[in-house]
Amino acid sequence: MPQPRMMLVVTGDDFGYCPRRNQGIVDCFKSGGISNVSLLVNGCAAKEAADLAQRHNIPMGLHANLSEGVPVCPSLQQASTLTNQRGFFHGKTGFRQALEGGQLSMKQVELELRAQVQLFRDLTGHLPHHMDGHQHVHVLPEVREVFALVLSDLQIPFTRVPLEPGLQGCPALPAHLQRFYAQVEKDARDSIPVFTRYGIRWPHVYLGLTTMGQNMSVPNLQRALSQALAAGPPGSPSSGSAGSPQPVVTAELMVHPGYPSLPQEGGCGEGPDEFSQSADRQHELVVLRDPALLALYRREGVQLCAFKHL
Repeated sequence: MPQPRMMLVVTGDDFGYCPRRNQGIVDCFKSGGISNVSLLVNGCAAKEAADLAQRHNIPMGLHANLSEGVPVCPSLQQASTLTNQRGFFHGKTGFRQALEGGQLSMKQVELELRAQVQLFRDLTGHLPHHMDGHQHVHVLPEVREVFALVLSDLQIPFTRVPLEPGLQGCPALPAHLQRFYAQVEKDARDSIPVFTRYGIRWPHVYLGLTTMGQNMSVPNLQRALSQALAAGPPGSPSSGSAGSPQPVVTAELMVHPGYPSLPQEGGCGEGPDEFSQSADRQHELVVLRDPALLALYRREGVQLCAFKHL
């Protein structure tokens, strides 16, 4: 078998969010559409998700959550800088606003991250193979330092750095998402020296912001993969000299397949959000299982794998 041109981790995020998300992710894995999952340990169906992963031998990491639902650390469930008056995390925007206002305790961030790793271990019997942040909170200022410290201390080797080739030139993204993703990329870029200092690793290329929801299609995924292959590993020439093999590109594709959550079923303590209830989840599931996409992987020399195989 020839050497692959790319080792691609296709990660299904938000495993444990609700039973229908869990079932969709399992169906997608069994069809060869994803190769890895990321578990929300404060999701209402986290225990079911962990049992499904064990039953189907699904490689799994931790989707650290500081922005949706309730903390898992008991000491932070009553009163905490990480939560509002109702005891819920501040939300995607609210967490960022509280951080910018200097209102969040990084000691409490560390306590919650360590508690989520421990709960992951209690549910699965092992440490996560990788750890990233729900809604990209792990690359935010101050948080990234604590996040990297926890990963290094617990010897969790891999994370996610959301810097996507071609993101800024993608016409399919509305203006508000362009602005949000531009800030995510800035935070991700600023995280690189921090993660490097702690010895944390990540794939050469990240994909998934331009192919979420209705923007996911076989042609769009082909475009994203082509851009990733063209970029190659950092520091490598764009084309090898005659007779010398090209280095293998490692990449992660972030995806959110599933069946839409039912109203009042799922979430992390507050019920399912619009993102989880939308038809976009099933659209991604259909595209990821499309035989045309699986044929594209074979044609382009893309081998699906998990973080533990990198």
